[in-house]
Amino acid sequence: MCVGLSARVVSVKDDTAIIDAGGAQREISAGVMDDLEPGDYVMVHAGIAIAKITQSDEDEAEDVMESLI
Repeated sequence: MCVGLSARVVSVKDDTAIIDAGGAQREISAGVMDDLEPGDYVMVHAGIAIAKITQSDEDEAEDVMESLI
């Protein structure tokens, strides 16, 4: 089974992004995502941003992150 984590993008530089997942920040690879910007939410798997979470999913992602705190 694969497990992904939803996280908010804090900053992006080249093919690297800093994400915040429930208060824990880490650096991930953002090379497969073309249009990431700070404030976006992404699904992260194995240290790689694999999908952008759409606006309609953003509230749900925030709820999940808050439940982890």
